[in-house]
Amino acid sequence: MPDQLLQSVVDGFLLGSVYGVAAMGLTLIWGVMRVINLTHGPLIVIGMFATYLLFTRLGVNPYLGLVLVAILGLLVGLAVYFIAVQRVINAPYLSSLLSTYAVSMILIGVGTFVFTSSPQNVDYSIGTFVVGALSMPGNRVVGALTAFIVAGLLYLFLNRTRQGKAIRAVANNRAAAELMGIPSNRILALSFGIGAMLAVVAGGVIATFFPFTVLSGGDYQLKSFVIGVLGGLGNPIGALVAGLLLGMVEGVVPMFMPVGWVPVLEFGLFIAVLVFFPNGLFGARRQ
Repeated sequence: MPDQLLQSVVDGFLLGSVYGVAAMGLTLIWGVMRVINLTHGPLIVIGMFATYLLFTRLGVNPYLGLVLVAILGLLVGLAVYFIAVQRVINAPYLSSLLSTYAVSMILIGVGTFVFTSSPQNVDYSIGTFVVGALSMPGNRVVGALTAFIVAGLLYLFLNRTRQGKAIRAVANNRAAAELMGIPSNRILALSFGIGAMLAVVAGGVIATFFPFTVLSGGDYQLKSFVIGVLGGLGNPIGALVAGLLLGMVEGVVPMFMPVGWVPVLEFGLFIAVLVFFPNGLFGARRQ
């Protein structure tokens, strides 16, 4: 029993790290521009299918292909920003929510037309890593390492680069940033692009774990919202930690009760945090 529990915790930890990266994209966009991005789920699916096509059509290693997938995510994010978000950035929250929801429906509709709703799978395996009593799927180990590398790069970008510091300045006070000569519109576009890139990269990694369809993004979008609230909206590092927490819940709960109880407990935790910790377990903050 202790070995099984440890195995479940480790499995959840590996999966939760990728959930955390997906949620980091959602919470970064909220923290910088206060936009509820409902294209998040379809963006994750774009990452899944981009990885799938690169692997099946061109023979590109799924993890090496994440570089191309990330560039695609950045470009798609920039396009969504200029088409659907820029003109409603200062409007009430409902306007941006409806705008991104409309884009989400368009992406799902186009994706269903092109790929149908049939499940797909990236048939790629790295084998299994065995450490003592632990047996860890190689895909999840590499996926978790990728997630932590992406999180580390994001932290360095936001804290050590000129553009990253500009993003933090705009998040803290857009008007003051503009007075200091920071082009806020370009910075907002970059922030949305990076948020989309994180979602797409997470989708590419998840595609190496589980089968997926055009409609798979909804579940991961909901998980991202739960993780964002747990970690504190606007706090990407908090999102990563909350992702690990949620992953471990998913790993451990099935040991003690039917797997159908997992979403019940996740959303019960979500409600409890909203009631008792409105700013999240790690505190919402601006960048």
